[in-house]
Amino acid sequence: MVPVRDVPWWGVLSSAAAPVLLVGGWTVAAMLQPGSFDQVRQTISALAGHGAADRQVMGLALLSVGVCHVLTGLALRPAASPGRVLLMTGGVATVLVAAFPVPAGAGRSVPHTVAAAVAFVTLAAWPAVGWRRGPGLAWGLRAGVCAGASAALLGLLGWFYVELAAGGLQVGLAERMAAGAQALWPLVVVLTCYWRQSLAGGLQPALPGNAITVRPGGRDPGI
Repeated sequence: MVPVRDVPWWGVLSSAAAPVLLVGGWTVAAMLQPGSFDQVRQTISALAGHGAADRQVMGLALLSVGVCHVLTGLALRPAASPGRVLLMTGGVATVLVAAFPVPAGAGRSVPHTVAAAVAFVTLAAWPAVGWRRGPGLAWGLRAGVCAGASAALLGLLGWFYVELAAGGLQVGLAERMAAGAQALWPLVVVLTCYWRQSLAGGLQPALPGNAITVRPGGRDPGI
């Protein structure tokens, strides 16, 4: 039997904080812009870029979301290691998105673009390599669920890139849909793991280290 450690309480907090900070950040930052800011047409990066009013609001939100993803990756011990590594990589890349804001006007920043691309791709792909096998597995870590989640996240990301490349009128909406879904999915996985832990704790004696077990042949228990 291979022991799989539980998700600690702070992992629930970090995974819950990420979508709240992201949506709250872009909402407040948009309200602080002079005149009207069109969140359907304008990107999140514009709110944190040089020339934006109170750009530190969105910058701090992105930095905080990145830290939350790193903490969630550390806490999500029932998931397979490759998925956790990608989730934490996405968190670090999100911090770098905040660290390298876009220039004022229509300027571009190569470090910002690279960091944003890494963040978007890793945060969409991590469920596909974070699944596990075994009895009593949390719903959010089942192979089919993880594959479907990554497909949906990559689909939203594809919509964003099509809008961005074509200069579409919904690039801001597409980005917010993709980023919001990517911030929300770790919370869904953590909550299903936490629920499974509570159910297992009520139905069977506690194992050393408060562990949940899976059969040999399951994926690597993680880092």
